[in-house]
Amino acid sequence: MPAYMIVTATISDREAFLAGYGAKAASLVEAFGGKYLMRAPGVQLLEGNFGDGGSVVISEWASREAALAFWNSPEYGAARTLRQGVAECQVLLIEAPAIAG
Repeated sequence: MPAYMIVTATISDREAFLAGYGAKAASLVEAFGGKYLMRAPGVQLLEGNFGDGGSVVISEWASREAALAFWNSPEYGAARTLRQGVAECQVLLIEAPAIAG
């Protein structure tokens, strides 16, 4: 069953974030078999306390285990340090069947 990693982020220095963490994370997502469904800045807050202007990233994985292999890898652990001080992130992982259209 596919799994989806959903990241919400408030980024204080977008240029540093994209040049460091963003580039490294993108190459690792691909290397570990994930694919991006959406990478978008400029969230408009309609309810709650996330904040206007935040970013959302959704990646799809073959399974929860595949997503966790990426998340728990030493390579991604090193990449995660690149976002320290430039982004505040919340990361969710959910396993769900695809919705038939």
